[in-house]
Amino acid sequence: MNLIEDRPGFVTHLECGLTGERYDADVLQGLSRVGRPLLVRYDLDGVRAAMTKDVLAARPADLWKYRELLPVRTAANIVSLGETATPLVTLDRVGDARGARAPIVKDEGRLPTGSFKARGLVMAISMAKALGVRTIAMPTNGNAGAAAAAYAARAGIEAVIFCPDDTPEINVREIAAQGARVYRVNGLIDDCGAIVGAACKQNGWFDLSTLKEPYRIEGKKTMGLELAEQLGWTLPDAIFYPTGGGTGLIGMWKAFDELERIGFIGPERPRMYAVQAEGCAPMVRAFEAGERHAERWEDAHTVAAGIRVPKAVGDFLILDAVRESKGAALAVSDDALLAAVDEAAGDGLLLCPEGGATLAAYDRALAEGMVGRDERVVLFNCATGLKYPMPDKSRTLDRHGAIDLTGL
Repeated sequence: MNLIEDRPGFVTHLECGLTGERYDADVLQGLSRVGRPLLVRYDLDGVRAAMTKDVLAARPADLWKYRELLPVRTAANIVSLGETATPLVTLDRVGDARGARAPIVKDEGRLPTGSFKARGLVMAISMAKALGVRTIAMPTNGNAGAAAAAYAARAGIEAVIFCPDDTPEINVREIAAQGARVYRVNGLIDDCGAIVGAACKQNGWFDLSTLKEPYRIEGKKTMGLELAEQLGWTLPDAIFYPTGGGTGLIGMWKAFDELERIGFIGPERPRMYAVQAEGCAPMVRAFEAGERHAERWEDAHTVAAGIRVPKAVGDFLILDAVRESKGAALAVSDDALLAAVDEAAGDGLLLCPEGGATLAAYDRALAEGMVGRDERVVLFNCATGLKYPMPDKSRTLDRHGAIDLTGL
């Protein structure tokens, strides 16, 4: 029903996130004139009249139930692979071990292509289809490229993907298997982004890089819409979010503002914690220095490839949300995030390394008094842990010899 039913659209215009300058929403757009992200704006009075809580409750639980607050105007342009609502999973043993309320994990690994990148890319590709794009190009650390390739294939759009040469092999093969042209680059994701920018100008491709078009934010903001509904139209005390390009953190902050303006929630907000790795922490450095923009992080390195982003075009939007919410930007070590992955696995939930970083950051926040032990905290696990290498902890038995099962 959410995919095929005709529903009114409420997009009014696009707006530069830095200057407020307005742009036409029915024309293909990239960055604003000052090189900053464009944000989609809606007739929220119209949304309020058309989309009530009761209306939403009657709809199937997927990303597209919030269509009045999404930019795709007609159902015919929706490109979908079944973007279901993702579950909230409590880490009970983790909470017990800390004498704290069990943290809640929003497990985004249940989405198509196994990561939360599906949210952003389904919206970006659907809008690319609506606006007549024939070829998209983008840089990726892995999961975003896989989602782009899948949705582009679904939409009949050519995809050209560039990734660092140490991108996990499963991601590279996943991208290629879904029909995209994929190139390994001897460099980091921003080096790949520079190649994408030049190639798009030369070949007339559309640049689908993070925040260089307006619609990935709109897909990612559904995390905030969905979370609020799942918690009975209340918000948690704190959200820990793995932050590379930061689209999801920006999108959720936008979602909360829109929900308040249509009367679904009040003015209360969760403290937003942008989580980075110690080997690549430009937002943390800028936050601690009181800066609104973040300088490029040199020699970026971490096992959590998804947050290895040396420079983000939406840096000021990330930092604004963190500061307005009275949250923080926190860095954790690779050892700490990998230990967190192991601990959560003992609670039955296999986190990706980036998800492990949020649990490690939660521990730090607990220790430093940033969050209380009785507070309701949500951690975002951005991808299924099944996509990542795991240590071999199995044991071998010889079926031909005597087997003593004592103590097994």
